[in-house]
Amino acid sequence: MSSSTKSTLKLIAIVIVLLMVAMQLNFIIIPFLAAYKFWLMVVAAVLLLLAS
Repeated sequence: MSSSTKSTLKLIAIVIVLLMVAMQLNFIIIPFLAAYKFWLMVVAAVLLLLAS
């Protein structure tokens, strides 16, 4: 896997985590994603594992 691909995966994971934290703190409300907070965090963790 190339360096740019790893960087892109890490960036996507970080964006997902920041979005979920903002949703948890009620800064952002996205109703259709509220039910999937846990699974989105799992996806972000898996992306970080794949990128490392």
